[in-house]
Amino acid sequence: MSKKKLNWGWGVTALYLGFVALIIALVVGSMRQDFDLVSDDYYQQELDYQNVLDAGKNQAELSKPATIHANETSVTIDFPEEFKEELINGNVHFYSPIEDAWDKQIAMNGVQGSFKVPRSELQKTKYKIKLQWEARGKKYYQESDITLF
Repeated sequence: MSKKKLNWGWGVTALYLGFVALIIALVVGSMRQDFDLVSDDYYQQELDYQNVLDAGKNQAELSKPATIHANETSVTIDFPEEFKEELINGNVHFYSPIEDAWDKQIAMNGVQGSFKVPRSELQKTKYKIKLQWEARGKKYYQESDITLF
C-alpha cells in the first residue's frame, strides 16, 4: 500500500477556498444587518437646525436649565423659576439610540412649572431627552441624558 503525499498546490488551493468562504460569509452577514436612519426627514431637519441653535442660545441665557429627574412612577421636568407663572407649550422627545421603536414624543400644552411623564410609557433604557418649549414669545431647546432602569 502506497501513501500519497499532498504537495504544496493542495495547501494553496485550500487556503484560497477558505478565504473565498470567509468573504462570502462576511458579505451575507453584512447584507442581513438592519440599518435604521435616525430620522426619515433628516434633510428637512438639517435645514431647520438654525432654529434649534437659536432656541439653544435662548435656553443658555436662562438662570438655570430645566431639570429632569425620575422616580419609580414618573419622569419629571422642572422648568426654571422664570417660567413658574408662565404657560408653556412645546414637546419632549425621548430618543432611544438603541431602538427607534422605543422613541416617544409627547406634547406639552399649557404646562405650568413642571411636567410629568409616566414611566409606564417609557422603556428601561438610556434616553436622550430633546426638550423644546415656547414661552413669552421665545423658543427654547435643551438636550439631556437620562437612564431609566
